[in-house]
Amino acid sequence: VQFVESGGGLVQPGGSLRLSCAASGFTFNTYIMNWYRQAPGRERELVAVIGSRGDTTDYADSVKGRFTISRDNAKETVYLQMNNLKPDDTAVYYCTAIIRGRRYWGQGTQVTVSS
Repeated sequence: VQFVESGGGLVQPGGSLRLSCAASGFTFNTYIMNWYRQAPGRERELVAVIGSRGDTTDYADSVKGRFTISRDNAKETVYLQMNNLKPDDTAVYYCTAIIRGRRYWGQGTQVTVSS
């Protein structure tokens, strides 16, 4: 199982970024996918969840209305569109899923929101 995140970077407050996570090594279209984030000095927190078919989603209260999770099962990729970014969104963002009873993580991608 492998997850490779990309799309992070430095953005000004109010800006947008789109994160991607390419998955491999398992039957992607049968698993729930998640995005987590971890800011310096803080615990890792759940940001967004998407069902295996992409028809159900859920979000942390702090990102509702600004972030959108989606997936392309043909490309085995999950996305996180982040709009109206705030300095508090600064964190390393991770793609993750529980596969056969074990949680797997990607290496993460840094998102920095600063003027």
